[in-house]
Amino acid sequence: MNQPVHTMESWSWSDCGSPAHVVQLKSISLSPDPPKPGQDLTVTVVGTAQQRIEDGAYADVVVKLGLIKLLSKTFDVCEEARNANATVQCPVEGGDYTVVETVALPKEIPQAKFNVAVRGYTVDDEDLLCLDLQVNFMKSPFPRFGW
Repeated sequence: MNQPVHTMESWSWSDCGSPAHVVQLKSISLSPDPPKPGQDLTVTVVGTAQQRIEDGAYADVVVKLGLIKLLSKTFDVCEEARNANATVQCPVEGGDYTVVETVALPKEIPQAKFNVAVRGYTVDDEDLLCLDLQVNFMKSPFPRFGW
């Protein structure tokens, strides 16, 4: 299913999932926007769980810089939520949710464009979520003027 790409000045996201995916994303917002290396980044995700999400759900995350794979890791979704004291904890009942999470961005993030692919699965290996993110930490050669 072709979902629109939601583009901001320095980042964009697209829900690459189908209507059959358990989680349907509605919006993602960042603060500050654009994200800044060395600062806290607050991410707000609004979405719908179309069915109960049980312990054992997991996500495969791949981070690339161009064609170079920087990270490929599988995360236990429920364990990560517990460790982060997330506002939503497993088991997650079906319904609408807003999840707000703050992470510290390292100041050593290189000035580059990153692509992040997140593929989530239920404990039964059914499709949970499909999300593609592009984040650009390149400094703009043409800063915005306030006029």
